[in-house]
Amino acid sequence: MALAATFAQPDGLAMRRAMGRFLTGVAVVTTAHDGEASGMTINSLTSISLDPPILMISLNHNTRTGDALLASGKFAISILGVKQEAVARQFAVRGGARFEAGSFDTTPGGLPVIADALSQVECEVAHQYVIGDHQVFFGRVLACRDRDGDGLAFNAGKFGAFADFHHEQGPWLF
Repeated sequence: MALAATFAQPDGLAMRRAMGRFLTGVAVVTTAHDGEASGMTINSLTSISLDPPILMISLNHNTRTGDALLASGKFAISILGVKQEAVARQFAVRGGARFEAGSFDTTPGGLPVIADALSQVECEVAHQYVIGDHQVFFGRVLACRDRDGDGLAFNAGKFGAFADFHHEQGPWLF
């Protein structure tokens, strides 16, 4: 596909296409409020600070998960492995019964997380902002654990896996 000839004012589709070229990982954000679990697939996840440990997520306005997260003040992140595409799709369906199938663990604070995820992180909301058509949450990390494995990747609307060029491991840049 050729590069567009000129720059143009972005509409929603143009922005989605341009940013969709950025290879990301795939995660599920979960929360619980009034005894009901909520969750959704995300790829807008960023580590913000190591000391103190803080991460950031971004959710569309008016989602069940976002509303429950606002009410509870806490959330969990499950970073998915390459064999968990079905889980990513299950939690991406609008209005779906996301917790009816699958295996789940529980964080120390009682939030559901995806069993066998590569990483599981529990957070309390430190700050929340409304920016454009999204809510941005900064979460103070309360607990986390991880396991070895390859992460599920997402690029240009497709799931896949990271391809290693077989170089020596580079230094951590962050």
